Amino acid sequence: MNEHLSGTDTGSGTGSGRTDVVVVGGGYAGVMAANRLTQNPDLNVTVINPRTEFVPRLRLHQLVAGTHEAVVAYREVLAERVALVVDDVTRIDAERRRVLLGSGGSLGYDYLVYAVGSGAGEPAVPGAAAFAYPVASLEAARRLREVVEGAPADAALTVIGGGPSGIETAAELAERGRRVTLACGGVLGPYLHPAARRTVLRRLTGLGVTVLDGPGSRVTEVTREAVRLADGRELPSAVTVWTAGFGVPDLAARSGLSTDAAGRLRTDETLTCVGDERVVAAGDAAAPSDLPFRMSAYAAGCLGAHAADTVLARVAGRRPEPIDLSFPAMCISLGRRAAVFQLGRKDDTARRLYVPGRAGAKLKELSCEFSVKHLKEEARTPGKHSWPKAGNVRRDALRALRESERVGA
Repeated sequence: MNEHLSGTDTGSGTGSGRTDVVVVGGGYAGVMAANRLTQNPDLNVTVINPRTEFVPRLRLHQLVAGTHEAVVAYREVLAERVALVVDDVTRIDAERRRVLLGSGGSLGYDYLVYAVGSGAGEPAVPGAAAFAYPVASLEAARRLREVVEGAPADAALTVIGGGPSGIETAAELAERGRRVTLACGGVLGPYLHPAARRTVLRRLTGLGVTVLDGPGSRVTEVTREAVRLADGRELPSAVTVWTAGFGVPDLAARSGLSTDAAGRLRTDETLTCVGDERVVAAGDAAAPSDLPFRMSAYAAGCLGAHAADTVLARVAGRRPEPIDLSFPAMCISLGRRAAVFQLGRKDDTARRLYVPGRAGAKLKELSCEFSVKHLKEEARTPGKHSWPKAGNVRRDALRALRESERVGA
C-alpha cells in the first residue's frame, strides 16, 4: 500500500496512458472496491479517506464499552498497489473529472467510485443535537466512551433507538455494569422475527436493561439531565446515546450530482451514477434505481465489489452487469456472551429460524472477523469476493416500485 499526503495536484485523469480511478471513502465499500480494481494492472487506484486507519464499524459499540478499539491498520486491509491519500474531499468536479481536497489540492480521475458511507442522522428532536451522543463514527464513539467512563458508576444511561445499534450499545454497556434504559421509539428490533425479538428482550432484561417500546417510547425532547417521551414520561439521564437513524454525507448533492431525498447518489442497477457513467457508487451512500439496499457492512462490501466490476467492465469496453444481492442473515450482539443470528429470506425479511445465545455470539464474532478478512483476501487475490444472489427478487421489487409510482402519478 502506497501512502502519501494531500495538498498537491496529483494525477491528470487524462492522457497518461493508464486509467486513474479514485475511490472516495475508505470504509468497507471503498476498500473492497479499491482492492478488486487491482485485477487490472493498468489502473492507478487511489483511496481518499480522512483517517489513517480503517474503522470496522461493526465494532463501534464495543469501543464505547471499552471491549475493542475498532481500528485496523490500512496496511492490513488495503492492497499494496493502492495509494492512500489522507484528506477530505470537499467537492467532486464531474465536468473536469477532478476531486477537490480539504488541504487545497486536487486529484484527477478517469473513473470515480463514490463510497462515502453513512453516519448518524441529524436528529430532529429538540435538544438531541446538543445533549445526546451519537455512536456512528470513530470520533463519536471515542467521545462517548470518555463521557461514559467519566460518569459515576450508578449514573442513569439512556440509549435511544431500538435498531441493531441501539440494542448492541445498550447490551454492551449493561454487561459492563452500567444502569441502562433503552427507549426504542417503536418496536424493539423491527427486522427480527417475533420469536427472535422475544429472545433479545429476555437477554436485555437479564442484563438489567429497562426496555421501553411501543409508540409511547418515542423521544420528544432531550435535556442535559433527562429524556422526555411521547407518553409523558421523563427519564433521568446522565448520559444519552443517540442511535436512531443514519444519514449520508452531502458531498454528492454539493457537487451537483443526482441524489435521492436522503442524499444518496442515484444510480442505475449497475451502480453507475445517473447522468455520469464515469462515476460509480457503492455502499450506504448509493441509491440504485431509487431502491437502495439496507445499510450494513455486509451490503457495503458486496456493493463495493460490484462497483469495481462495473468500472473494470467499462475500462475493458464491456457492458456492466446489474447488481444481484440477497441478505441471508442479520446478527445482533447482546454483550460479549450472547447474540441473535437471525436468518433471512432473499427479499430481506426475517425467517422464523435464528441462532441465539453463545452459539449466536460465536456467529456474530465470525461475522465481524469476516468483514475484515474479506477485505484482506481481496487485497491478496482481487476478484475473489462473492456473495449470495437474489435472482428475481430484486427485479420483482423494482417492478412493484415502478407500478406504485405509476399508480401514484
